[in-house]
Amino acid sequence: MTIADRWLLPDGMDEVLPPQASRMEALRRALLDLYHCWGYDQVMPPPVEFLDSLLTGTGSDLELQTFKLTDQPTGRMMGVSADVTPQVARMDAHSLRRQGPVRLCYCTNVLRAKADQFQGGRSPVQVGVELFGHAGLEADLEILRLALASLVAAGAGEIHLALGHIGIYRSLVQAAGLERDQERAMFAALELKSPGELAARVAESVDDPALAEMFMALGRLHGGSEVLDEAREAFAEAPAAVGAALDQLRALQQGVLSEHPEVEPYFDLAELRGYQYHTGMMFAAYVPGYGQALAKGGRYDDTGRAFGRARPATGFSMDLKLLATLAPGEPPHGGIWAPAEGEGLAEAIAVLRERGERVVQALPGQRTGPEGHRCHRRLVKLGDDWQVSPLA
Repeated sequence: MTIADRWLLPDGMDEVLPPQASRMEALRRALLDLYHCWGYDQVMPPPVEFLDSLLTGTGSDLELQTFKLTDQPTGRMMGVSADVTPQVARMDAHSLRRQGPVRLCYCTNVLRAKADQFQGGRSPVQVGVELFGHAGLEADLEILRLALASLVAAGAGEIHLALGHIGIYRSLVQAAGLERDQERAMFAALELKSPGELAARVAESVDDPALAEMFMALGRLHGGSEVLDEAREAFAEAPAAVGAALDQLRALQQGVLSEHPEVEPYFDLAELRGYQYHTGMMFAAYVPGYGQALAKGGRYDDTGRAFGRARPATGFSMDLKLLATLAPGEPPHGGIWAPAEGEGLAEAIAVLRERGERVVQALPGQRTGPEGHRCHRRLVKLGDDWQVSPLA
């Protein structure tokens, strides 16, 4: 290995340098304080768990993203956390076992086996909230509002909210009686947003003409609030669960607009992200200038079933690294540059630091100045006192 190779990082891994690290820490604290004000308790899940616990109820996507290793004392397979949500579900179901609604929040590093076009890097700092124990629309609306409040706190201006509901597709699949292979093919066609591919899959898998037309309609039902009106007509003969899902989306839209009138939701009824994981409404929040969603979430009921306690659940997560780039301005108060020595200097520095000031003291013989240490003021001796003054 050459010297040049020693500082290379693996693809998708990144380091956080000043002042970005300071912005991340300030935002982390601001978000956790926000969640505390909404009644959410912070938890800290372990970085590694046994694999059969870590991947419970998450489907194959998360399994492919999980680094796997062997626990030497037991010989069991372990996984490095690639998504905190299943761990928090385990905490609710097994460790806490509280009755009624439980609100939990977290902020921790996760590790992913590969980067993808949606998540970006392989080592995000995942921050989010989960609400367990309430199956009503009110819980989903609270999560949506808190996700938008999080983006506003991070400095987002214009926010675009995409809403969907996995129950619509599930109900149509059940009504059509699709086999597993047929369902996978239909899923792939909808995911590609290809009308031709979707038409081919519908023709070979769906015998009922009415259901066939509903599947075709599903592929083109995306846009503004008019989509819900169009869906009412397209799914007039659909199972009752489809109508209930549309009612939920309408209610969520009205609930969001009542508090965030500047956010006009976008609906995509064929959005199947997290199909094996989500059980109800799903959402993603976008900010102009970013190629991926900055906040993603939805309902994922019964994840705790494998731990002996099935519970309704809804929540969202974000990458703190991305969020911290929304408002990349310098800290409002610069540091204070202090000389290396002087009578009474140590006491003066101690007083400033107790007040919360950032004081950087020069070391004997140091040649670099305050500019390289983000200092905008200087500690100088005026008579018998040390005073803070602007840099000349």
